[in-house]
Amino acid sequence: MAKAADIGSKRLINLAPDAWLQWVTQRPEVLAKEILGSEFHWISRETDVLVKAYSATHGDFLVLNELQLRYTTQMPLRMRAYTALAQERYRLPTYPVLINILPPTSTLTIVNSYEQEFLGLRAIQDYRVINLWEIDAEIVFQQPLPSLLPFVPILRGGGEISVVQRALQALRTDAQLNELESLLAFFASFVLDTPLVQQMMRWDMAVLRESPWYHEIEQRGIQEGARRQLIRVLEQRFGEISYEVEVRLEGKNVEQLENLMDSAIAVNSLDEFVQILST
Repeated sequence: MAKAADIGSKRLINLAPDAWLQWVTQRPEVLAKEILGSEFHWISRETDVLVKAYSATHGDFLVLNELQLRYTTQMPLRMRAYTALAQERYRLPTYPVLINILPPTSTLTIVNSYEQEFLGLRAIQDYRVINLWEIDAEIVFQQPLPSLLPFVPILRGGGEISVVQRALQALRTDAQLNELESLLAFFASFVLDTPLVQQMMRWDMAVLRESPWYHEIEQRGIQEGARRQLIRVLEQRFGEISYEVEVRLEGKNVEQLENLMDSAIAVNSLDEFVQILST
C-alpha cells in the first residue's frame, strides 16, 4: 500500500509561501506569516487556502487563494462569499485570488468581479484571476515556484516532453517535492499520451486519490455525463435545443440534472421544460 500524501492546495502553497504570495499579488515585498484555517462554520473546502501576509506598505492582510480545477458560473459569488467570511473572521483586509487550473468550456466567459444590484443596492467584489494555461512554464524554474511544478504540463509551453522531464527532475531532487510526482503525472496525462507518462514517471493512483483535483475531475465527469444525457433526451423529444438552454445547464449539479431529467421525460414541450428550468 502506497503511503498517503497530502497533495492539496495547502500542501502546495506551504512549499514556498513567500514566493507564492509574491507571485499571486505581484508584489515582491509581501511575506507569508501564517497559513490560517479556511473553515467557515458550514463551509470547508480543500481547494481554499487562506494565508496571513505582511508588507511594510500595507501591514497585515489576508490572501485568499482559491485553486479551481475549471471555472464555473458560481465562482464570482463564491469569491464574494469567501472573501467576506475571511475578513469577518480575522478582521483583516483580504486580497482574493482565483487560480483556474484548466480552461473552461467555450461557452463560459471568465470574469474577475462579482456584481449584483437589487432594489437599488449594489454588491461588488473584485478578485484577481490567474489562468494557469496563460502562465509561461519557464517562470516556475526561474523564480522559482515549486508550488507550480506539478502543473507545468498545462502551463504555456509546458507540454513539451523536455519541459515535463525538467519538472520531474526538480521534484525528484528534493525530498519535500518527490511525493508530488503522481500529481505531475496526472496533469501530464492531459497533454501527453498516458503510456508515455507512465514510462516517464510513477503513476501512483493510491497517492493521486489524495488530491482534491482528482476527486473533482471524477465528479465533473459524472456531472458532464448527466448533462449530455439530458441534452440528448431533450433533442430526441423536441429537436434541436437553443444555446441558451445548454448554457443554463452548465452550472447544475448531478442531483439537479437528475431531477431535470425526470422533468424532460414528463413535460409536453420544450417551453414547459424551460419554465421548470427557470424556477
